[in-house]
Amino acid sequence: MLELAEKVISLTGSTSKLVFKTLPSDDPKQRQPDISVAKRILDWEPKVSLEDGLKETIFYFSKVI
Repeated sequence: MLELAEKVISLTGSTSKLVFKTLPSDDPKQRQPDISVAKRILDWEPKVSLEDGLKETIFYFSKVI
């Protein structure tokens, strides 16, 4: 999550600072998204890199907001 937040800040040119707070007791300590079911059942996999997808999303919201 830290890497993703840093990437968004970098791509947007934001001056936002990251704030670290104590995690809730039920928060998962390790996140490992698994898209294998989507690949197997839907024959789907990402076709856009994370960085390119973020750039497209940032561009879209810059026009909408």
